[in-house]
Amino acid sequence: MAMNIKRPNGTEDVLPKDVHKWHTVEKIARETAISFGFSEIRIPTFENTDLFLRSVGETTDVVQKEMYTVMAKETKFTLRPEGTAGTIRAMLQNGLLNEALPQRVFYILSCFRHERPQAGRLREFHQFGLEMAGSASPAADAEVISLAKTILDRLGLRNIELHINSIGCPVCRAKYHDALRSYFDARKDELCDTCRERLVKNPMRILDCKSPICREIGKDAPVILDYLCEECSDHFDKLKKYLTKLGIDYSVDPKIVRGLDYYTKTVFEFVTTEIGAQGTVCGGGRYDGLIEQLGGQHTPALGFGMGIERLLLVMDKQGCDYLPVKKCDIYFATMGDAALEKAMELSDQLREYGFYAEFDLMGRGLKAQMKYANKIGALFSAVIGDNELDSGKIKIKNMAEGKDIEIALDKDFTNNFESLYFTTVMNGLEDEKILQSGNVIKENDNNG
Repeated sequence: MAMNIKRPNGTEDVLPKDVHKWHTVEKIARETAISFGFSEIRIPTFENTDLFLRSVGETTDVVQKEMYTVMAKETKFTLRPEGTAGTIRAMLQNGLLNEALPQRVFYILSCFRHERPQAGRLREFHQFGLEMAGSASPAADAEVISLAKTILDRLGLRNIELHINSIGCPVCRAKYHDALRSYFDARKDELCDTCRERLVKNPMRILDCKSPICREIGKDAPVILDYLCEECSDHFDKLKKYLTKLGIDYSVDPKIVRGLDYYTKTVFEFVTTEIGAQGTVCGGGRYDGLIEQLGGQHTPALGFGMGIERLLLVMDKQGCDYLPVKKCDIYFATMGDAALEKAMELSDQLREYGFYAEFDLMGRGLKAQMKYANKIGALFSAVIGDNELDSGKIKIKNMAEGKDIEIALDKDFTNNFESLYFTTVMNGLEDEKILQSGNVIKENDNNG
């Protein structure tokens, strides 16, 4: 019996009919980042496991429950659960931080986390992300947030709210940890096993627990904003001022801590209520200690990640526009071997000009070929048979208008088709005057 092999749980196939949606997000995100001075970087899909233990944090859900790790010849490798750690490793290893600062890079990549699959939460998911290294200024925070908002706006998304918070620096966070331990210690027996361990090692991680019980216990916990030192408080105040100056609306949400340990000071999320529980479409913040933690000189840095699948969920929900699907520019229907060879030759010429040209590869009859041309949405079609080869002329049919234009099958065929294409498709039909020059012989109202 044949095996019925399916894709792994928590993964998705992107079919040809949907890939233009991905191209839309990737194109807009890429072009927006470039306009802000960012350059693309590409990093490995897997890294040494120690990289994520040192950066993401041993008390996070990602490290404790969600990483895909394999042993290969006594070395542990992990499929990347996020993009920042590997990108910073690449910047350090390749000397980017020795060049002019700030260094600005962006990426489009897949990430892997062993989570319970649901809408907007997959085990293999894709992110657009970016990192800026070198600036400690809150203006850099505002710049990165502005970039994220510009992408969301250009995608046509609506009702996306910006939530911001500050989680302080190691100095003020130590006092906050003491306050959290005092708060949670009174109910530690009600916490999940993981959070009882976090209470000792990193009590702030309890605020990020997905357990409903731990969330309920933590809803009245002390907030970090009451414990910020003067420097962190000033940084946050300036960020709010800059966002207001840029006309970016925001809400201060003291519950945002983000799920990774490397964050310091500013953290932010762009959220929506339109895709259920997984409403964060972009999240990020500052991580001033990460580069030093990974072996570099102290270098302030910040960034964000956008989940592409979540963005597409919201765009579909809101009816946003996508880039158009590229349709066949011309389909050649052929009758006989000589006609097939001519269609191959003409298609090859047109493709050199960037046109999408097709001809029959299935041995269909003429009627079936024309039905196929309609199905693929061909803008033009042409029938090639012995008559066309003998006369040296071919009728190009505008599929939308049902009108034929006769063009000579000579060395100027491609130029004349290009003129016909741009006059017709780009500028629209102009009554009966489509093209009067070159080797176009005549306009014909024959719809056959």
